[in-house]
Amino acid sequence: MGFNNWARFECDLNQTLFTETAESMVKRGLQDAGYDRLNLDDCWLQHARSANGSLQWNTTLFPQGLPWLARFAHTRGFHLGIYEDSGNQTCGGYPGSYGHEQQDAETFASWGIDYLKLDGCNVYPEQGRTIGQEYHIRYHKWHEVLSAMAQPLIFSESAPAYFLGNDTAWSKVMDWIPFNGELARHSDDIIVYSGAGSPWKSVMSNYHYSTLLVRYQQPGYYNDPDFLIPDHPRLSADEKRSQFALWASLGAPLIISAYIPGLSDDEIKFLSNKDLIAVDQDPLAQQAALVTRDADFDVLSRTLANGDRVVTVLNRGDHTAETTVSLDRMGLVSGCGFKAKDLVSGEETKVNKALHVRLASHATSVHRLTPPRNCGAIIPTGMVFGTNSGHCLTASGSEVTFETCNAADAQVWNVHGKGSKLSLSPLSDPSLCLAAPGHGSSVSLTKCRGCDETWSHFITGHLQNDEAGGCLTESATGAARIGSCSLDQAGQILGLPSGVELASVEK
Repeated sequence: MGFNNWARFECDLNQTLFTETAESMVKRGLQDAGYDRLNLDDCWLQHARSANGSLQWNTTLFPQGLPWLARFAHTRGFHLGIYEDSGNQTCGGYPGSYGHEQQDAETFASWGIDYLKLDGCNVYPEQGRTIGQEYHIRYHKWHEVLSAMAQPLIFSESAPAYFLGNDTAWSKVMDWIPFNGELARHSDDIIVYSGAGSPWKSVMSNYHYSTLLVRYQQPGYYNDPDFLIPDHPRLSADEKRSQFALWASLGAPLIISAYIPGLSDDEIKFLSNKDLIAVDQDPLAQQAALVTRDADFDVLSRTLANGDRVVTVLNRGDHTAETTVSLDRMGLVSGCGFKAKDLVSGEETKVNKALHVRLASHATSVHRLTPPRNCGAIIPTGMVFGTNSGHCLTASGSEVTFETCNAADAQVWNVHGKGSKLSLSPLSDPSLCLAAPGHGSSVSLTKCRGCDETWSHFITGHLQNDEAGGCLTESATGAARIGSCSLDQAGQILGLPSGVELASVEK
């Protein structure tokens, strides 16, 4: 949680911006709410390294120096973070870190910096390496350097963003990213303040990519959909509040890129919402996963460390609309009388069977449901969908296909199991379980044999049938089949409900 200059100011950064931002964050209560980081982005450097190869700060922009700025931050209860690039140059054309990883890490630590955002511009593969291998080698090098430090810097990685547009390559990068750092920017830069285009589309694009990556997030690693932009002039008030509510539901980093002294009281209020921040910072660190999706509404859910369930509803449509979410769809037992708190409005109600929500266009509600005692365990429940196609696994009688998502019960799946051995049954008929007669065959639904039709879900997104040996595959026609498991098959990379335990990656 904190501040970064890029989306609001780009290269127009200097010492005064950060000192005034820090003072404003203290005065306006953002620091008390948990925002305790000040992160510099690109363009803080001189265009050349010193004679001994060390990086140098721009003395015109930072006349008292970055060690002074770090001391200033620390005396006011903040941490200081910095930007560099894994390539030969930063995106802005300043010296990159390639070949200087150890030296730069030691330099940053000596300045009092404890957070590194490592970008991926100007990376060119060495002879004999693919571009994917080159990124892996360079980010892993930084991982090794930082891990060997007495006090390792927090490592924010940007490699996945450079593979957008190639679903297979992007997925392969995501498979190694969580093992090298604490957070990763997986999508495009959020739109900048002066940028052309729709800021809401930018927010929705980065949110979309996060929904494909639920399986990676856990304590110690977080998916980063990029900055909060609460003062963007082309976002409506509902859209600004929605971005914050969605980022909190996802358990994403909350890094504001805005002119803090100029934020309205209402913007400060929603950015300081203690109930939503508690969800974001929950130590269980689950990411909210899609329960249903149709033409207008996304419904997501996740479990908190104390056993509460969070249900988030986003109206993506262009008009005010209503929807109802049953407790069954939330993985909860109907009739228990859950206490439900609307974390946006603060209103508290009781829910026995379903949650009814009415939302304006592009608005989001977040409800925290607290169960009474002895109300049964939460069952991971939600969509099983192709992250490449966006199609939902759909039950129809005994047949199973991938179809356009329409929020029907036939597209909502309960996931049962012990450890990483899973059994899946559709909400439309929980007596049936997903089964695979054999390798190469169509997937079907059969009467559950005590729910021992077992599948294993891997961090790669593959859902492997333990009997047939192959992986659930979406064909070009939408058929659900069992095929040979392969990292190169985009039709095998699936999103599952939040809380599903992963099988060992070695398998």
